[in-house]
Amino acid sequence: MFESPEFWVGVAFVIFVALVYRPISAKLAAALDDRAAKIKAELDEAVRLREEAQALLARYQRQQNDAVKEAEEIIAQARETSEAFAAQAAKSLEELLKRREIQVTDRIARAEQEAVAEVRARAVDLAIGATRRLLVGTLDDKARAASVDAAIGDLATKLH
Repeated sequence: MFESPEFWVGVAFVIFVALVYRPISAKLAAALDDRAAKIKAELDEAVRLREEAQALLARYQRQQNDAVKEAEEIIAQARETSEAFAAQAAKSLEELLKRREIQVTDRIARAEQEAVAEVRARAVDLAIGATRRLLVGTLDDKARAASVDAAIGDLATKLH
């Protein structure tokens, strides 16, 4: 068996495989381990990035909800303010209308008083003019003098 070339080829092959295969397999294993470590690192990075993205999404959703609530509060406050302004404006308008109505009523009353006074003054003027014509046409000088004296005498009782 030691003389057979096949035996020595087999031994050489085993030695060759033992000498070559171990370092190659170690290098292959190391390369595969490095590749596995890189893939694991990339997966860990992807998980970390996903968690960060979820945290950011949750934060932005909270901010959006807060902004919506704040906008609703602002709208509600604006509604209340506008209703208060509308109520105040209605009250002011009502007060203004009442003042204008009182002013108009006062103007009408004054105009009535002025008209009545003017009618009375014209009536007195007409009565005096008619009385004067009547007295001038019907009384003589003595009767007119007596009438003036009587009017002067009555004047003291009528003034006080």
